Amino acid sequence: MRMRGNIALLLLMLLQCGGLPGIAVGRCVVFNFGDSNSDTGSLPAAFGFYLAEKLKISYLSPYMESSGSNFTSGVNFAVAGAAVTQTSAIPLGLDTQLNQFLHFKNRTRELRPHGAGSMIAESEFRDAVYAIDIGQNDITLAFLANLTLPDVERELAASASRVGDAVRALHVSGARKFWVYNTGPVGCLPQTLALRQKPGDELDAAGCLAAYNAAARSFNAELAAVCRRLAAEYGGNATVVCTDMYAIKYDLFANHSRYGFERPLMACCGHGGQPYNYANLKTCGQPTATACPEGERHIIWDGVHYTEDANAIVAGKILSGDFSSPRTKLKALCK
Repeated sequence: MRMRGNIALLLLMLLQCGGLPGIAVGRCVVFNFGDSNSDTGSLPAAFGFYLAEKLKISYLSPYMESSGSNFTSGVNFAVAGAAVTQTSAIPLGLDTQLNQFLHFKNRTRELRPHGAGSMIAESEFRDAVYAIDIGQNDITLAFLANLTLPDVERELAASASRVGDAVRALHVSGARKFWVYNTGPVGCLPQTLALRQKPGDELDAAGCLAAYNAAARSFNAELAAVCRRLAAEYGGNATVVCTDMYAIKYDLFANHSRYGFERPLMACCGHGGQPYNYANLKTCGQPTATACPEGERHIIWDGVHYTEDANAIVAGKILSGDFSSPRTKLKALCK
């Protein structure tokens, strides 16, 4: 059994590792925006600590961390539960995270002449990688509002457009390198299947909620169009890469036996047993929850987040560049 991992965090740390082959300059500075898929603060990622130790590099400190922060390699503004829209119960959505970044940059400028603060140089702000990994919670929120699928898709198109607005605002501030993740198959998450499935709901070939996955694909199509428009808008003045997390992650569920995973739709840590091992208010971390036996390979750790085993596969596919448009290896942005 492997604990929950954090795929975006792994990739952020790899970017910070100046000793990786092909990186011509000293180090990468990374600014990350998003939800729990890359939040290093309120939902600590065991996978990230493991990899940091192996790679001999440090965590990307969360912006809201009150002590022990080290912002010399960038900042993680991501917060668990965040959404692009402002309808989330978490008040730290993408717009707020963007404002936090602008405040951080201005404060860095004020403190730098005094030898204080992060000491990130203007050139490092310009050459940094700006990663955005958000949208999953927007899908869930749209369905919770009891909207029809066409209405859900209209809401998600607006969310994708706002991701583009965030990229434009960052570009105005001087950012030039953007790595945008689309969202995974929300309909395959044990939490979604256990709490949102109604009698008669259609399941796809992998046993996932078809409507939720259709919404995810709709959001991703809109986001891909946004990325293409931005790339055309900026020409050679900026790099905008969109990475297909949906294709990578859905393959784990659809072809789970190929990767050695058991019970692909069942959480490793939870309550209730088969088929999903997920029960509201009895989630992983509660006294009523238990973890799967050591040695079992699961895709999902706690009903929402992927396991270390799954993320190791996902990381390899992202780093290959095969799932990025335009086809780009993540470490190439550090050149």
